[in-house]
Amino acid sequence: MTDALTLSTHDSIHKVAPEVWDGLGDGNPFTTHRFLAALEDSRSVGTGTGWQPLHLTLERGGDVVAAMPLYAKSHSQGEYIFDHAWADAYMRAGGRYYPKLQATVPFTPATGQRLLARDDRDRAALLQALMQLTDRAECSGAHVTFCTASEAALGADAGFLPRVTQQYHWLNRGYGSYDNFLAALSSRKRKDLRKERAKAQGFGGTIRHLTGDDLRPEHWDAFWEFYQDTGARKWGQPYLTRAFFDRVQETMRDDMLLVMAEDDGHPIAGALNFLGPDAVYGRYWGCVQDHAFLHFELCYHQAIDHAIAHGLGRVEAGAQGEHKLARGYEAVPIHSLHWVRDPGFLRALENYLDEERDAMGREIAALADFTPFRKGG
Repeated sequence: MTDALTLSTHDSIHKVAPEVWDGLGDGNPFTTHRFLAALEDSRSVGTGTGWQPLHLTLERGGDVVAAMPLYAKSHSQGEYIFDHAWADAYMRAGGRYYPKLQATVPFTPATGQRLLARDDRDRAALLQALMQLTDRAECSGAHVTFCTASEAALGADAGFLPRVTQQYHWLNRGYGSYDNFLAALSSRKRKDLRKERAKAQGFGGTIRHLTGDDLRPEHWDAFWEFYQDTGARKWGQPYLTRAFFDRVQETMRDDMLLVMAEDDGHPIAGALNFLGPDAVYGRYWGCVQDHAFLHFELCYHQAIDHAIAHGLGRVEAGAQGEHKLARGYEAVPIHSLHWVRDPGFLRALENYLDEERDAMGREIAALADFTPFRKGG
């Protein structure tokens, strides 16, 4: 069999068969064909959004052996690995930063495979193909964000610049129950969290876990109201369209957990999670009534409850939020890869990222002192 590879780009995920695409992945819900299709079919990405699908595949002997979720970007919104300062410096120096290529999942700050392939040889070939495509399309550069640590190492070998940022994740160390988890915390922190949860759960209503066939269109009507409010305050306007939630209801209801708070049967707040093979991914939250600590209960504590009950290894609760530390979440490194075509700017980025990685390593180590765990336990 020939080792020659053929590079192809696709302006829609529907140009690649679902069984071919998903056969290269590891089950992460966000890189599945159905999730990427929901983004496209709902027009959350595509014309007018600044996220133009350009998914990349490599074929050998007529078979697709590697794939990458890829977008041509005309801005830096919805990425969560921030390069706005780079864009400003690039343009002040007389360059054209946009369009750029972004290998990621739109609006989704969750770590997962970006190089979908069965072995490192083909993953490395994907990185080389991405560089070639960047040159061919005359984009300023290519960025692979929220990739795995092993992919970051491959990228560094291929000439990409590795970047390290951080998030707060809850890690399941074999806890049999939430009380087992609390036992690992200092006495004062245990008391604080018990009081917080009691206060939140005493808001006067009920909290329900909805997944699979329990999810109904009326739940998405309520959640859309929550999401619009949160999106308007955070981003100016929501990234996702209403149709996105209808689409994932059809194709991904078994991959989702909606934690809903109800008052007299009426939804008042909700947190949407996606479920992976070994993780709960907290994605969106919103409310129409304010109750003390209810946000923390629905987004963080209930996600921990689900992870423990189902033997999942971690909860990724999204970007930012140092308040997660007090609730048992820990700072962990997040990896991305960056490459620009301009050699001078690439050298400047390399120096910047070297210093940033050192600083980030110190920050992650320092944040460990602020976790609620018993010291030395």
